[in-house]
Amino acid sequence: MSYQQAKAPVCTETAGPIELTIASRERDIGGFSVRRVLPSAARRLVGPFIFFDEMGPADFPAGRGIDVRPHPHIGLATVTYLFEGEILHRDSLGFVQAIRPGAVNLMVAGRGIVHSERTGPDERKRGTRLHGIQSWIALPQAREETEPAFHHHPADSLPVIEREGARLRLIAGEAFGKRSPVESFSPLFYVEAELAQGARLQLPADFRERAVYVVTGAASVAGRSIEASTMAVFAEAAEVALTAEAETRLMLLGGEPLYGKRNIWWNFVSSRPERIEEAKADWQEGRFAKVPGDDEFIPLPSE
Repeated sequence: MSYQQAKAPVCTETAGPIELTIASRERDIGGFSVRRVLPSAARRLVGPFIFFDEMGPADFPAGRGIDVRPHPHIGLATVTYLFEGEILHRDSLGFVQAIRPGAVNLMVAGRGIVHSERTGPDERKRGTRLHGIQSWIALPQAREETEPAFHHHPADSLPVIEREGARLRLIAGEAFGKRSPVESFSPLFYVEAELAQGARLQLPADFRERAVYVVTGAASVAGRSIEASTMAVFAEAAEVALTAEAETRLMLLGGEPLYGKRNIWWNFVSSRPERIEEAKADWQEGRFAKVPGDDEFIPLPSE
């Protein structure tokens, strides 16, 4: 997905295990709604997660869909995960891959990649509903200029953990005694959790930075409610026990903080500001590789 600056998410400092809450802000991008959570003014990263958007839910009538034209990335890996619908990914490496609910598209930008995300022709013809999450993982300094790559992981390849009143799918990293096959570049965890009303879930304590995003429903921690479309960031080493106040879908995420500052501008992430400037010039002058079969592009923003 192409980064576009949304109104800054509202952040609230709290006490107890919840260090900070971030209320997402809605923006329309190409005919569907996106809820921007990270980066925010008060919190740019949680572990290596530097970008977090909820896409939709959005209903498209026949003949309509999303059309995110080709755009570039550097210094990050995108993780796309859907609850409903389908997105057709194309990239400058020549990969063409439809992603569907429960699967993962991992695109490693490294030194530079270009991709587009569109509604496929079959979905567009019959109409569709789209809902999911796209996150960006900032790469460690030693991997920022790695060769670009793309990996698709079907839903049945991801570990599923069943607990009383809870069903967890491990998207990336390690958690709850399982490891995902999705490559991670630094210690992290990323989990979709579906909880029945009243179910309790202990958040992994193995990582310094941890957060939860409530997609639907509501959850509470130490008597504090976390509503839908809100991220709660937890204090380091705090014991975190979530209780579902209704039937609830959550995204659990976090990891170890990266060494060094990360700069983010448009779709570029780097520890070196001058590298961002190089990428801007490369896109402006047409030096990035093209996406086969998709000749459109998003121009470099003016600011």
